[in-house]
Amino acid sequence: LWLLHKRRRIAESFQQTSARGWAQGATLFQLVRGVLKSGLEPIFALTPMAEPRPTLEPQPTALTVHEASRVLEISFDDGAAFRIPFELMRIYSPSAEVQGHGPGQEVLQTGKRGVGIDELKPVGRYAVQPRFSDGHDTGIFSWRYLHHLGRDAADLWQQYEARLKAAGVDRDTPMGGKPGGSCASH
Repeated sequence: LWLLHKRRRIAESFQQTSARGWAQGATLFQLVRGVLKSGLEPIFALTPMAEPRPTLEPQPTALTVHEASRVLEISFDDGAAFRIPFELMRIYSPSAEVQGHGPGQEVLQTGKRGVGIDELKPVGRYAVQPRFSDGHDTGIFSWRYLHHLGRDAADLWQQYEARLKAAGVDRDTPMGGKPGGSCASH
């Protein structure tokens, strides 16, 4: 009976604490292991952290869609700032349609030089989801991924050009099949 009462109090305390934490905007929780002094089995509870952990990933400080020049301009709190061409974003979209479901399943994207972004939706506090002018809208671009695209743009372009050459096509070769759309294996 004492153990049941103790567990009920812990569960009620967790519900009250988490409700207060969420109401105050706390989103980070830390897993805390509590062991009863009587030597009974360990119990687990989630408790709000006293202070949010500092994020190790750069966070955006500014984001601008430039339609005429077809670039996404993004600045980060680590001081980095990038102008990422829409074409680069489209050909390296993190979607399953582009990346496949595993290594070696990537689909070479061509004919994307003039692609635009028709809409850019926030995804939580960690990403954006563009709807490209060719209909592609399944890629979720995390801040980390956008930082990678900006930081490694020169290398990514070289890899893309090598893949085009190996396939015997150029950037402007139209894609076969339905433009945009979703992953064909779903």
